[in-house]
Amino acid sequence: MSNFDFLTSPKNVSTGEPMKLKNWFAAGVVVVLGLGLAASIQAAGDPAKGQTLYATWTSCHGANGEGNQALNAPAIAGQQDWYLTRQLKNYQDGIRGTHAKDVYGMQMRPMSMVVMGDDKVADVVAYITSLPDPGNTAVTLGGDPNAGQANYMVCASCHGMKGEGNQALNSPRIAGQFDWYTHRQLMNWKNGIRGTHPKDMYGAQMVGMAATLPDENAVKNVAAYIANLK
Repeated sequence: MSNFDFLTSPKNVSTGEPMKLKNWFAAGVVVVLGLGLAASIQAAGDPAKGQTLYATWTSCHGANGEGNQALNAPAIAGQQDWYLTRQLKNYQDGIRGTHAKDVYGMQMRPMSMVVMGDDKVADVVAYITSLPDPGNTAVTLGGDPNAGQANYMVCASCHGMKGEGNQALNSPRIAGQFDWYTHRQLMNWKNGIRGTHPKDMYGAQMVGMAATLPDENAVKNVAAYIANLK
């Protein structure tokens, strides 16, 4: 069996029989951006301590976690604590940000080292989740959100109809994220830049999901639709 056979012929855990593709989608195949550690990895951190740690990242992600396209930094305010925790751990452990073509991931990896250790991670995550939601973001890539809505229906089974995310399915919030960032991550999954690390279990699932988008125009359209979700 190849490394990705399980993406095309998953089995029902209770019966051992191959699952139909439509049932696979509904079973909780996960987006985005989730990678290797259990969803339970989170702790009640100290936002005051986290604010000091976050100061290093304000030049990229903004004082309020609103993101900055010019610096290729996505919005992080409004994201769930468990997902932020997982991604920081993934960068630190080399699960994310080590692929030779993941230029921006490689930039984030050394930044994650500022908060090495569970306590520091918990503190900075507590601060980020205390920041105000950045709200809706503009469509910058020319995608058609109306066309993207149909493609998003596959994503909705995990990420929710409003892109609110679902921790039980390891699916982060994606509503209101910049279309350029969502586009980049989906293309990274399509091109094997993300989701191919042996420990990137949830990212590997996203490889299969990204493959359901037939071309880059479809990726831009669904990214535009997600950016407009509130």
